[in-house]
Amino acid sequence: MKVLIVYTHPNHSSLSYAFLQQIIQGCTENKNVEEIQVLDLYEEDFDPVLVFHKTKRRRDMHLDPTLEKYREQIRWADKLVFVYPIWWLRPPAMLLGYIDQLFASDFAYRDNGGLLPEGLLKGKSVVCISTMKGPTLYPFFFYRNVHKVLMKRALFQYVGIKKVKFFEFGNMESPKGKHDRKSINIYNYFKFMYH
Repeated sequence: MKVLIVYTHPNHSSLSYAFLQQIIQGCTENKNVEEIQVLDLYEEDFDPVLVFHKTKRRRDMHLDPTLEKYREQIRWADKLVFVYPIWWLRPPAMLLGYIDQLFASDFAYRDNGGLLPEGLLKGKSVVCISTMKGPTLYPFFFYRNVHKVLMKRALFQYVGIKKVKFFEFGNMESPKGKHDRKSINIYNYFKFMYH
């Protein structure tokens, strides 16, 4: 199994970064993991701004040469792991900009004239690891699970990825947030996971 980790947090002293280290450690010790790549969008200075106009058409985004190395990472990976905070009930703009540009027509999906497109990323799986300041169940009870609906149904299922697992950790700015236990859970999941 080949694992691509897309890390999206500007602070390397954050809990998200600590989780990233646990993911890498767990994958390194997992006999099912053949290779790992880490894409740190802030360190990469990824440009999240989606631009298209008369000479740069959105329909041609799957051919944009500046994005080819990122498309190749997605093609290469069996499992995509996204690590990010939840801000305003959704991932950071940096990650959404990556999604806007990489999960493009004729790369991630193809319109075929039907009600839904053909997903072109079938066979891959996804893990989303997110942190938030508020309680873990806050988005579920008050906002109809908007984060999971966005990521699983509106994005990943649309492009053909059916296997999506979530780790949503709330109360992360509280000293009672059980950070150590959550870190161990992340480490154990990646140490013993299979595709």
